[in-house]
Amino acid sequence: MRVVTLGYQTWGHRTLSAVLGTDHEVALAVTHPASDHPYEQMWADSVEDLARANGVPVHVATRADQELIDAVVAAEPDLIVANNWRTWLPREIYDAPTHGTLNIHDSLLPRYAGFSPILWALLNRESHVGVTVHRMDEGLDTGPIVAQQAVPVGPTSTTTELVLATMDLIEPLVVRSLSDLAAGTLRETVQAPASMTYFHKRSDLESRIDFTSSADDIELLVRAQSDPYPNAHFTFRGAHVRVLKAHVSTGRFGGTPGRVTVPYEGGVAVVCGSSRTSPDAAIVFETLRLEDGSEVSATDFFGTRGGYIDLG
Repeated sequence: MRVVTLGYQTWGHRTLSAVLGTDHEVALAVTHPASDHPYEQMWADSVEDLARANGVPVHVATRADQELIDAVVAAEPDLIVANNWRTWLPREIYDAPTHGTLNIHDSLLPRYAGFSPILWALLNRESHVGVTVHRMDEGLDTGPIVAQQAVPVGPTSTTTELVLATMDLIEPLVVRSLSDLAAGTLRETVQAPASMTYFHKRSDLESRIDFTSSADDIELLVRAQSDPYPNAHFTFRGAHVRVLKAHVSTGRFGGTPGRVTVPYEGGVAVVCGSSRTSPDAAIVFETLRLEDGSEVSATDFFGTRGGYIDLG
């Protein structure tokens, strides 16, 4: 088959690499231009560089304009495989090939359609995350599922660890899907609309620690916002502080949420939870990152300073 790939960053790179490893011809690789946006510099393996190194024609575009439509049609693809193409695709593109378009999405559809699926799944304490190959249609991640694989979420898993684990699923799933399609054995499962869940992009506001939440929830937020993603953070005496490592205290602490208390279990315990009277587990901050990028222990940062973390 003649295959066109659409993709960006490491997800697109893994997808192109998978197709290059098959007997199918890559007629065109479409990707976005390099960017200095912090998010787009994460997991930034270049689709363009991989394509050019393998003699594959490249089309670089920011969106699906007429020039891109013309380039895809001119490539006369039998199939498009897309992964992390970041703008809307019109029917003129995804329906152009004989066999349509397969999209790769990093969740176990029909759950977690949309954005930041692994981060949301971890925050929601899902037991597994994964990758789904589905046919592209006019909806967002709504087309029939053709392949899917899961990986377990462990008790200390971070978003970063789960992203890397799901990236390793891309190539075998793409290879299997292309093989099944070429053999005429590809099976499709229509997604039930009632089973679908959709999530939006997370913002800085949602990374701010709410100390009226439980210690378990705060510790989970720290793992969900692991490097290189924007970290969970708080403000203390005017300083913007990001949390790199924390754990739930074994002892219980009472008082006002956000109150910095004492050195405890290798860090500093901060009161959290919704009650001011019933003692509960505290969040113990261990390693912090300051505004200048330096990393410090929580005991060094707080020193002998007590007080209240800004809850506003």
